[in-house]
Amino acid sequence: MAHPALDLRGIEKSFGNPVLTGVDLTVAAGEAVGVIGPNGAGKSTLLNIASGEIEADAGSIMFDGEDVTAAPSHTRCRRGLACTAQIPRPFERLTVFENVLVAAVFGHAQRRSERVAAGPAAAAIEQTGLADLANTPAGELRLLDRRRLELARALGTQPRVLLLDEIAGGLTEGEVHLLIDEILKLNAAGITILWIEHIVHALTAVVDRLIAIADGIVVADGDPAEVLADERVQQVYIGVG
Repeated sequence: MAHPALDLRGIEKSFGNPVLTGVDLTVAAGEAVGVIGPNGAGKSTLLNIASGEIEADAGSIMFDGEDVTAAPSHTRCRRGLACTAQIPRPFERLTVFENVLVAAVFGHAQRRSERVAAGPAAAAIEQTGLADLANTPAGELRLLDRRRLELARALGTQPRVLLLDEIAGGLTEGEVHLLIDEILKLNAAGITILWIEHIVHALTAVVDRLIAIADGIVVADGDPAEVLADERVQQVYIGVG
Protein backbone atom coordinates (compact mmCIF):
# COMPACT_ATOMS: atom_id res chain seq x y z
CA MET A 1 0.00 0.00 0.00
CA ALA A 2 1.41 3.37 -1.03
CA HIS A 3 2.32 5.86 1.65
CA PRO A 4 0.66 9.31 1.65
CA ALA A 5 2.90 11.95 0.15
CA LEU A 6 2.44 14.03 3.29
CA ASP A 7 0.85 13.04 6.59
CA LEU A 8 0.59 15.46 9.53
CA ARG A 9 -0.83 14.12 12.79
CA GLY A 10 -1.81 15.94 15.98
CA ILE A 11 -0.01 19.15 15.03
CA GLU A 12 -0.01 21.74 17.81
CA LYS A 13 1.63 25.16 17.90
CA SER A 14 1.37 28.10 20.25
CA PHE A 15 2.91 31.56 20.10
CA GLY A 16 1.82 32.54 23.58
CA ASN A 17 -1.74 31.76 22.47
CA PRO A 18 -2.71 28.49 20.76
CA VAL A 19 -2.56 28.67 16.95
CA LEU A 20 -2.95 24.99 16.04
CA THR A 21 -4.60 22.55 18.41
CA GLY A 22 -4.32 19.01 17.11
CA VAL A 23 -4.51 19.27 13.31
CA ASP A 24 -4.50 16.12 11.15
CA LEU A 25 -3.87 16.51 7.42
CA THR A 26 -3.08 13.85 4.82
CA VAL A 27 -2.24 14.42 1.16
CA ALA A 28 -2.03 11.48 -1.24
CA ALA A 29 0.67 11.27 -3.89
CA GLY A 30 -0.41 13.19 -6.99
CA GLU A 31 -3.29 14.91 -5.20
CA ALA A 32 -3.95 18.64 -5.23
CA VAL A 33 -5.33 19.89 -1.90
CA GLY A 34 -6.39 23.43 -1.02
CA VAL A 35 -6.55 24.98 2.44
CA ILE A 36 -8.82 27.91 3.31
CA GLY A 37 -9.63 29.74 6.51
CA PRO A 38 -9.96 33.21 8.00
CA ASN A 39 -6.94 35.33 8.89
CA GLY A 40 -5.25 33.98 11.98
CA ALA A 41 -6.64 30.47 11.52
CA GLY A 42 -3.16 28.94 11.48
CA LYS A 43 -2.91 28.08 7.77
CA SER A 44 0.55 29.51 7.09
CA THR A 45 1.80 28.19 10.42
CA LEU A 46 0.69 24.71 9.37
CA LEU A 47 2.45 25.03 6.02
CA ASN A 48 5.62 26.30 7.68
CA ILE A 49 5.54 23.34 10.06
CA ALA A 50 5.13 20.97 7.10
CA SER A 51 8.12 22.54 5.33
CA GLY A 52 10.26 22.64 8.46
CA GLU A 53 10.53 26.42 8.65
CA ILE A 54 9.12 26.30 12.16
CA GLU A 55 8.91 23.47 14.68
CA ALA A 56 5.63 22.07 16.00
CA ASP A 57 5.07 21.91 19.75
CA ALA A 58 3.52 18.47 19.32
CA GLY A 59 2.59 16.04 16.57
CA SER A 60 4.33 14.16 13.78
CA ILE A 61 5.14 14.77 10.11
CA MET A 62 5.59 11.91 7.66
CA PHE A 63 6.87 12.54 4.15
CA ASP A 64 6.49 9.65 1.74
CA GLY A 65 6.45 7.22 4.67
CA GLU A 66 9.50 8.70 6.37
CA ASP A 67 9.34 10.54 9.70
CA VAL A 68 10.71 14.06 9.09
CA THR A 69 9.33 15.63 12.27
CA ALA A 70 12.82 16.55 13.50
CA ALA A 71 14.33 17.22 10.05
CA PRO A 72 15.24 20.84 9.20
CA SER A 73 13.72 22.57 6.17
CA HIS A 74 16.78 22.14 3.93
CA THR A 75 16.76 18.38 4.56
CA ARG A 76 13.06 18.14 3.71
CA CYS A 77 13.66 20.18 0.56
CA ARG A 78 16.44 17.86 -0.58
CA ARG A 79 14.12 14.90 -0.01
CA GLY A 80 11.56 16.44 -2.37
CA LEU A 81 9.38 18.76 -0.27
CA ALA A 82 9.56 22.33 -1.60
CA CYS A 83 7.72 25.45 -0.42
CA THR A 84 7.07 28.89 -1.89
CA ALA A 85 7.14 31.91 0.41
CA GLN A 86 4.04 34.07 0.86
CA ILE A 87 6.24 37.13 0.28
CA PRO A 88 8.74 36.44 -2.53
CA ARG A 89 12.33 36.76 -1.29
CA PRO A 90 14.60 36.35 -4.31
CA PHE A 91 18.22 37.40 -4.47
CA GLU A 92 17.39 40.79 -5.95
CA ARG A 93 20.74 41.42 -7.65
CA LEU A 94 20.93 37.98 -9.22
CA THR A 95 19.18 37.25 -12.49
CA VAL A 96 16.14 35.01 -12.75
CA PHE A 97 18.33 32.18 -14.03
CA GLU A 98 20.91 32.65 -11.26
CA ASN A 99 18.18 32.59 -8.60
CA VAL A 100 16.78 29.31 -9.89
CA LEU A 101 20.25 27.86 -10.39
CA VAL A 102 21.06 28.42 -6.70
CA ALA A 103 17.95 26.42 -5.77
CA ALA A 104 18.78 23.71 -8.31
CA VAL A 105 22.33 23.33 -6.96
CA PHE A 106 21.65 23.41 -3.23
CA GLY A 107 18.04 22.20 -2.93
CA HIS A 108 18.33 18.85 -4.72
CA ALA A 109 18.83 15.50 -3.01
CA GLN A 110 22.36 15.36 -4.35
CA ARG A 111 24.21 18.66 -4.38
CA ARG A 112 24.95 19.23 -8.05
CA SER A 113 27.49 21.27 -9.93
CA GLU A 114 26.24 24.38 -11.70
CA ARG A 115 26.77 22.61 -15.03
CA VAL A 116 24.55 19.67 -14.03
CA ALA A 117 21.95 21.91 -12.35
CA ALA A 118 21.67 24.29 -15.32
CA GLY A 119 19.30 21.94 -17.17
CA PRO A 120 16.74 21.59 -14.36
CA ALA A 121 17.01 25.34 -13.69
CA ALA A 122 16.30 26.18 -17.32
CA ALA A 123 13.40 23.72 -17.37
CA ALA A 124 11.86 25.33 -14.26
CA ILE A 125 12.15 28.76 -15.85
CA GLU A 126 10.50 27.50 -19.02
CA GLN A 127 7.70 25.81 -17.04
CA THR A 128 6.83 29.04 -15.26
CA GLY A 129 6.86 31.29 -18.32
CA LEU A 130 10.01 33.19 -17.38
CA ALA A 131 12.25 32.22 -20.30
CA ASP A 132 12.20 35.73 -21.79
CA LEU A 133 13.27 37.16 -18.42
CA ALA A 134 16.02 34.66 -17.61
CA ASN A 135 18.73 37.32 -17.67
CA THR A 136 16.71 40.00 -15.85
CA PRO A 137 17.74 40.90 -12.28
CA ALA A 138 15.07 39.63 -9.88
CA GLY A 139 14.75 43.09 -8.31
CA GLU A 140 13.34 44.43 -11.59
CA LEU A 141 10.47 41.94 -11.89
CA ARG A 142 6.79 42.86 -11.60
CA LEU A 143 4.71 41.04 -8.99
CA LEU A 144 3.40 38.24 -11.25
CA ASP A 145 6.92 37.42 -12.39
CA ARG A 146 8.23 37.53 -8.82
CA ARG A 147 5.54 34.98 -7.94
CA ARG A 148 6.58 32.91 -10.93
CA LEU A 149 10.20 33.13 -9.86
CA GLU A 150 9.28 31.92 -6.39
CA LEU A 151 7.58 28.95 -8.05
CA ALA A 152 10.51 28.37 -10.41
CA ARG A 153 12.97 28.33 -7.52
CA ALA A 154 10.90 25.62 -5.84
CA LEU A 155 10.67 23.65 -9.09
CA GLY A 156 14.42 23.91 -9.59
CA THR A 157 14.85 21.52 -6.67
CA GLN A 158 12.73 18.96 -8.61
CA PRO A 159 10.20 18.38 -5.80
CA ARG A 160 7.67 15.60 -5.45
CA VAL A 161 5.48 17.73 -3.16
CA LEU A 162 4.99 21.46 -3.60
CA LEU A 163 3.65 23.68 -0.80
CA LEU A 164 2.15 26.97 -2.05
CA ASP A 165 1.48 29.83 0.38
CA GLU A 166 -0.82 32.55 -0.99
CA ILE A 167 0.99 32.50 -4.32
CA ALA A 168 -1.89 34.30 -6.08
CA GLY A 169 -2.04 37.17 -3.59
CA GLY A 170 -1.95 40.63 -5.16
CA LEU A 171 -2.34 39.43 -8.74
CA THR A 172 -4.90 40.70 -11.23
CA GLU A 173 -7.70 38.38 -12.32
CA GLY A 174 -5.96 37.69 -15.61
CA GLU A 175 -2.69 36.95 -13.84
CA VAL A 176 -4.47 34.57 -11.45
CA HIS A 177 -5.77 32.58 -14.43
CA LEU A 178 -2.25 32.33 -15.87
CA LEU A 179 -1.02 31.04 -12.52
CA ILE A 180 -3.87 28.52 -12.32
CA ASP A 181 -2.87 27.13 -15.73
CA GLU A 182 0.74 26.73 -14.59
CA ILE A 183 -0.20 24.94 -11.36
CA LEU A 184 -2.61 22.62 -13.20
CA LYS A 185 0.21 21.60 -15.54
CA LEU A 186 2.52 20.91 -12.60
CA ASN A 187 -0.08 18.71 -10.92
CA ALA A 188 -0.80 16.92 -14.21
CA ALA A 189 2.94 16.20 -14.45
CA GLY A 190 2.72 14.31 -11.15
CA ILE A 191 3.70 16.93 -8.56
CA THR A 192 1.61 16.75 -5.39
CA ILE A 193 0.18 20.15 -4.41
CA LEU A 194 -0.81 21.58 -1.02
CA TRP A 195 -2.00 25.16 -1.59
CA ILE A 196 -3.11 27.80 0.92
CA GLU A 197 -5.00 30.63 -0.76
CA HIS A 198 -7.58 33.35 -0.02
CA ILE A 199 -8.66 33.48 -3.67
CA VAL A 200 -11.09 30.59 -3.43
CA HIS A 201 -11.95 30.30 -7.12
CA ALA A 202 -8.24 29.80 -7.87
CA LEU A 203 -8.17 26.85 -5.50
CA THR A 204 -11.37 25.29 -6.78
CA ALA A 205 -10.04 25.46 -10.35
CA VAL A 206 -7.11 23.26 -9.34
CA VAL A 207 -7.71 21.15 -6.25
CA ASP A 208 -9.30 17.72 -5.81
CA ARG A 209 -10.00 18.37 -2.14
CA LEU A 210 -10.54 21.38 0.08
CA ILE A 211 -9.73 21.69 3.78
CA ALA A 212 -11.09 24.50 5.96
CA ILE A 213 -9.25 25.52 9.12
CA ALA A 214 -10.59 27.83 11.83
CA ASP A 215 -9.48 28.48 15.41
CA GLY A 216 -6.57 26.08 15.00
CA ILE A 217 -8.58 23.00 13.96
CA VAL A 218 -9.88 21.43 10.76
CA VAL A 219 -13.61 22.19 10.47
CA ALA A 220 -14.24 20.59 7.07
CA ASP A 221 -12.38 18.33 4.65
CA GLY A 222 -13.66 16.94 1.37
CA ASP A 223 -15.11 17.83 -2.02
CA PRO A 224 -14.56 21.57 -2.64
CA ALA A 225 -18.22 22.33 -3.38
CA GLU A 226 -19.37 20.47 -0.29
CA VAL A 227 -16.80 22.16 1.95
CA LEU A 228 -17.79 25.61 0.70
CA ALA A 229 -21.45 24.78 1.33
CA ASP A 230 -20.73 23.53 4.86
CA GLU A 231 -22.53 25.65 7.46
CA ARG A 232 -19.49 25.83 9.76
CA VAL A 233 -17.28 27.01 6.89
CA GLN A 234 -19.78 29.68 5.89
CA GLN A 235 -20.00 30.91 9.46
CA VAL A 236 -16.26 31.16 10.17
CA TYR A 237 -14.89 31.90 6.71
CA ILE A 238 -17.52 33.36 4.42
CA GLY A 239 -19.22 35.20 7.30
CA VAL A 240 -22.81 34.06 6.91
CA GLY A 241 -25.18 32.16 9.16
